[in-house]
Amino acid sequence: MSGLIEGLPDAVALRCLARVPFYLYPKLELVSRSWRAAILGSELFKARQEVGSAEELLCVCANDPENLWQMYDPLRDLWITLPVLPSKVRHLAYFGVVSTGGKLYVLGGGSDDVDPLTGDQDGSFATDEVWSYDPIMRRWAQRASMVLPRAMFACCVLKGKIIVAGGFTSCRKSISQAEMYDPEKDVWIPIPDLHRTHNSACSGLVIGGKVHVLHKGLSTVQVLDHIGSGWTVEDYGWLQGPMAVVQGALYVMSHGLIVKQEKEVSKVVISASEFRRRIGFAMTGLRDEIYVIGGVIGPDRFNWDIKPMSDVDILTVGGNRPTWSQAASMTKCRGTIFGCTQLRI
Repeated sequence: MSGLIEGLPDAVALRCLARVPFYLYPKLELVSRSWRAAILGSELFKARQEVGSAEELLCVCANDPENLWQMYDPLRDLWITLPVLPSKVRHLAYFGVVSTGGKLYVLGGGSDDVDPLTGDQDGSFATDEVWSYDPIMRRWAQRASMVLPRAMFACCVLKGKIIVAGGFTSCRKSISQAEMYDPEKDVWIPIPDLHRTHNSACSGLVIGGKVHVLHKGLSTVQVLDHIGSGWTVEDYGWLQGPMAVVQGALYVMSHGLIVKQEKEVSKVVISASEFRRRIGFAMTGLRDEIYVIGGVIGPDRFNWDIKPMSDVDILTVGGNRPTWSQAASMTKCRGTIFGCTQLRI
């Protein structure tokens, strides 16, 4: 990499490139070989952090098309399509998805491609495979496999490490085991097991620097403060429903309402009655907003049709008066959302 911008040291020129919006990088690569080398180099990601030009994007995978991810740029209301995930598992679903260090990680899961005669899920109910996506290189890479194959499990990032816990290894066997992944070393190590397991899917979220694991249908929450201390069991009385964390606060969609949940105290924020017939959507937080993405409409007693959706609705909760708005619809993905997470580049 030499002579990026005439008259400027390469270190200064790289910081100039770091200020260019991410979506323009494919065009910058066409300028010259040295620009391409700079764009695809590891130093650019560090430079973007240093100059304060890092961008917050959303990554989404839906039922249709198979194993395809899209990224959403909220500043430009723009969807970017990623290369197809090269997993051998068809219609990968029930996986964990997180991001750390500027990369997207897709972990475990199993096939949603069910044979209607046998019930066989494409030969794979739960896999141990792990994939990372580098948005700068625009390439998927297979990483070290998890210790246990699992699906429908909790998956979070704590202090740069990926934590997975619970889930199922087969359609009948739920597990309490947990493990931690170090992205820099590409290794998995076991960590203390959950205190309890349950015959239902579980999910995870991070609030106040602690991992919280929730099982569907249970009011208790299992909390991990740091690895050495193990898990504790708390009963916060949280409402059931889709959840999103925005600026450290937990929001729940329950009974047609968006509710801000603080331990045992619930505060109604705004109505969400228009989502009562919408199922299978993702709900996630980004900056001071809640995003409701995709899903399907119906059926009901008047209409048996099922309508896959690509719509994106946004609730801004950072101001004095919460308001709903709409963003650009997904350009490729539609229907039930299998995975959704933030990605900082």
